[in-house]
Amino acid sequence: MPGHLMTLRTALTWDGQPAADDERAVVTLTEVVGGLRIDVDAPFHNDPPPKAGIGPVWGLWEHEVVEVFIGAFWDGGVPGYVEVELGPHGHHLVLRLRGVRTVMERELPLVFTATIEGDRWRGVARIPSAWLPSGPRSGWIANATACHGSAAKRRYLTDARLTADKPDFHRPHEWSPLVFDDATR
Repeated sequence: MPGHLMTLRTALTWDGQPAADDERAVVTLTEVVGGLRIDVDAPFHNDPPPKAGIGPVWGLWEHEVVEVFIGAFWDGGVPGYVEVELGPHGHHLVLRLRGVRTVMERELPLVFTATIEGDRWRGVARIPSAWLPSGPRSGWIANATACHGSAAKRRYLTDARLTADKPDFHRPHEWSPLVFDDATR
């Protein structure tokens, strides 16, 4: 049945420190007929946009971006997941992976709109059910991340508490269980 699934908040830095309230992004996942709707409400940091036209952009993770990871573990504990990267200027990147960082499909077409309103941006994307994990939903996991700034001032924020010695969001064993009810965290 379509409805709210989960709200993710990028309330931590990559190394587990609290992020400033004014730099946190909120990602809401909603089940819709035929797939999943992703709503983003994030601060706009006015980083330079990619030079490519609006649409799929390889390397979008190097720009101002909010990323959503949704996955599950296959037999043998191998993670399978979709990574959806969304930028404030309408750029996006969708990857399907099987195994950590093992890209099976990339630059998938995405219905995505983004609007910048002052110091915030909002985006809405829809992903089809075929991109989501197969198998029991009770084993689904998710994380949301937000990146902005450049060089030494680059900031990496996350919903899930990660244990790494450098920014690394491809850590499905540390993502949160995807909750299929009307409760938000």
